[in-house]
Amino acid sequence: MLDAIRWDTDLIRRYDLAGPRYTSYPTAVQFNSQVGTFDLFHAMRDSRKALRPLSLYVHVPFCANICYYCACNKVITKDRGRAQPYLQRLEQEIQLIACHLEPAQKVEQLHFGGGTPTFLSHDELRQLMAHLRKHFNLLDDDSGDYGIEIDPREADWSTMGLLRELGFNRVSIGLQDLDPAVQRAVNRLQSLEETRAVIDAARTLQFRSINIDLIYGLPKQTPENFARTVEEVISLQPDRLSVFNYAHLPERFMPQRRINSHELPSPAQKLEMLQRTIEQLTAAGYRYIGMDHFALPDDELAIAQEEQTLQRNFQGYTTHGHCDLIGLGVSAISQIGDLYCQNNSDLNQYQNTLAAAQLATSRGLVCNADDRLRRAVIQQLICNFSLEFAEIEQAFNIDFQGYFGALWPQLQGMANDGLINLERERIEVLPAGRLLVRSVCMVFDAYLEQQNRQRFSRVI
Repeated sequence: MLDAIRWDTDLIRRYDLAGPRYTSYPTAVQFNSQVGTFDLFHAMRDSRKALRPLSLYVHVPFCANICYYCACNKVITKDRGRAQPYLQRLEQEIQLIACHLEPAQKVEQLHFGGGTPTFLSHDELRQLMAHLRKHFNLLDDDSGDYGIEIDPREADWSTMGLLRELGFNRVSIGLQDLDPAVQRAVNRLQSLEETRAVIDAARTLQFRSINIDLIYGLPKQTPENFARTVEEVISLQPDRLSVFNYAHLPERFMPQRRINSHELPSPAQKLEMLQRTIEQLTAAGYRYIGMDHFALPDDELAIAQEEQTLQRNFQGYTTHGHCDLIGLGVSAISQIGDLYCQNNSDLNQYQNTLAAAQLATSRGLVCNADDRLRRAVIQQLICNFSLEFAEIEQAFNIDFQGYFGALWPQLQGMANDGLINLERERIEVLPAGRLLVRSVCMVFDAYLEQQNRQRFSRVI
């Protein structure tokens, strides 16, 4: 079965290295300032000519309170008035981008992330969605995947009703941990009742999918108290679960400096948390999709993985990887054909650039032939846990073993260790290797040796 995982502590200890999460290849670390708005206009022209469907990502950076573990691009403020000037520039960006696309290009996927998107008032959310519908071809029949990230402390029944009315049909709920001591240690006090109320509202209002985010490795967590959190979350029956490994990088993320490193669980405790979580979720009927993600068997991600149509992009695992991804807002990333580009990550610079009627593109990358080939290889491995050489050879007109001959000793070593089956015509990631699939992908990453591994989280 696709979801089978075999826990092998020795293998995990050997292959639990720091590396990319491969929401793209090449990764964002490779982005450079040589790519700008001209490249974006060129890519959008190609998208328009091909009438490719779209996926929109909208970044709302504001949060009323800081969570110490957070590594997202956010602005902490109690002043709700700060949203209005940002929305003015965001709407300007929407209009400028839409001018270069074709109205017939349907928006199959929409996602509001942050920050806390529901930091916006009801009127502001209405205004933003009306502007998006005016300039993009959003679907009206509820067939699109239109999701939004929810902080249950910032949402109630009326908020959920508004979101459903505006066309959202998926919610992703930040929970992280239910233990009060852990919550105090990371400055995120959130009760089970608050979370349950939002989920009950979503179910009553017929949202199509509910995802819950958890984090293991936070201060004051133990295998025992985290298992209780997982048990409570299973009782909520989300369609999907994301169980992330906390990466403590205080030198990169200032809020993490408020975390007492002496209160962090040991590596052995983190492994036990993950092992127990996998056992609990598997027993409850969830399937391991890969890369921290679990889903019920009837979820679209699980079905796509069975049918080998699952894909991965900057929004994680997706069934819409065929869409051109348009990122809107501060720090947002777009992926249009072979172009990756990112908006300025500084709020003031983002707003000032748009105030001058210029797009806020600050860096990016245009994939070359080798990038496209390796991207396809990594995509297959990370989504399907298998790779057919003939498919790659036919698509890119290469001899697989000849092209990647220098990697064969590493792959053979992984085969000897039981991570993969390495055959003449294919690679299969074995049950003991599925938790470590990032390590397998890293073999095919041409840029990894040039990079500072401290920029990445560990595999487990």
